[in-house]
This record gives sequence, structure tokens and C-alpha cells, in this order.
Amino acid sequence: MAKKKAPAKKKSDSYIAKAPIRRLMKKEGADLVAADALDKLIGFLEKTAADATKEAIKVTKADKRKRVTAADIRKATR
Repeated sequence: MAKKKAPAKKKSDSYIAKAPIRRLMKKEGADLVAADALDKLIGFLEKTAADATKEAIKVTKADKRKRVTAADIRKATR
């Protein structure tokens, strides 16, 4: 019996789907969207979201809470 092959790894493990971002870019006027441009934008958005989350967690812990709220995100992004 032949061994099963391991599933192929995805090119990028991204939390943000490409299709909605591509639609957003097209809605804003881009006729064609290159895959590498899409990947760069998604990478930027994920890094920005991660940084904002880290700052919001600091605010939450300073207030001695566990739940991150919209107000924490607002404070973190200003």
C-alpha cells in the first residue's frame, strides 16, 4: 500500500481572505489587482491589526480587565 502524501502547505498562512480585499480594491477603482500587491496589502493590514491588538491588551491589563473592548482598540489606535 502506498504512503499518503502530506497535504501541501499553503503559500501564506493569512487570517484575512484575499477575495474581500480584492473586491474592496476594485470598488475603490483598481481595474486589475496583482497577486503580490494583494499579498502586500494583506500583510500590512495583518501587521497593523496585530500591533493595535497588542496595544489594546496593554490598555486592558492596565485597567485590570480581561476583555478587550472597542474603547481599548480606539485608545490603542490613536
